[in-house]
Amino acid sequence: MQEFLIPAKPDLQAARESWLKMLARERRLSPETVEAYERDTRQFLHFLTGHCGGSPGISDIANLRPADLRGFLAARRNAGAGARTLGRGLAGIRSLLRFLERRGLVNAAGAAALRAPRQPKSLPKPLTASDAINVVSVEGQLAEEPWIAARNAAVLTLLYGSGLRISEALGLSGAELALPSDTVLRITGKGGKTRLVPVLPVALRAIAEYRRLCPFDIDPKGLLFRGARGGPLNPAIVQRDMAKLRSALNLPDTATPHALRHSFATHLLGRGGDLRTIQELLGHASLSTTQVYTGVDTARLLEIYEASHPRA
Repeated sequence: MQEFLIPAKPDLQAARESWLKMLARERRLSPETVEAYERDTRQFLHFLTGHCGGSPGISDIANLRPADLRGFLAARRNAGAGARTLGRGLAGIRSLLRFLERRGLVNAAGAAALRAPRQPKSLPKPLTASDAINVVSVEGQLAEEPWIAARNAAVLTLLYGSGLRISEALGLSGAELALPSDTVLRITGKGGKTRLVPVLPVALRAIAEYRRLCPFDIDPKGLLFRGARGGPLNPAIVQRDMAKLRSALNLPDTATPHALRHSFATHLLGRGGDLRTIQELLGHASLSTTQVYTGVDTARLLEIYEASHPRA
């Protein structure tokens, strides 16, 4: 975080740094979320520098009014930020102010009184079952090296077959799924929430083939999936290879690695899976997060109805 120029007085800089460390260590937010909150609050401090006529300190934000925050959101909206970005930015500012309020340094009432921007309702974009199967098959991979093609197929099969996030799949150790009897994974996801997920036989076979072809020694204490030079596999590599598959298979831009997790949930629901079970498999803290997939399934059923019914 220190590589950025933070437009704030030392007292506010130090307090903000303590808040960011608390988010990572105590609340155990993901590195991506902490990074987003750091960026959002840094942008807020840049705004306050102009708004207040100089670098702000704790005394300058002690009694922020809703009008001050609305001015920041308006400036971000004019710069092209969407409702989701604005909502996340406001959440980060509120979190920082509550952190300072608990220490008796500021009054966070102004931030609490401000209504977050209305979020657009959007549904996840899953792949069709046939497209998902094509994407995860080893025959469909475009890598020239057989072991890399096998690696990519194994990673993507875990995303679709077990509903893993890409970070969860790439965080697996070499000791996991090493034996045919290893049919269940214990995954620690967002917020430190642990869940058990089954691993399909097709995924076990894909991982076994990757292990057989991988030219590097897979240490049980190291990571399972390796990059081309033997180091940790970067998520950006998986995303890049998925983009190539998208082009080759003529799939939409929404066909990303994370869309395979959406596909996992949507296809389970379409085959009669209940929401509570899918919630547990995905590691969602709230059932309302999982319920979005009912909208996806309903939309798909309506498409089929309109395309097939003779009176539609």
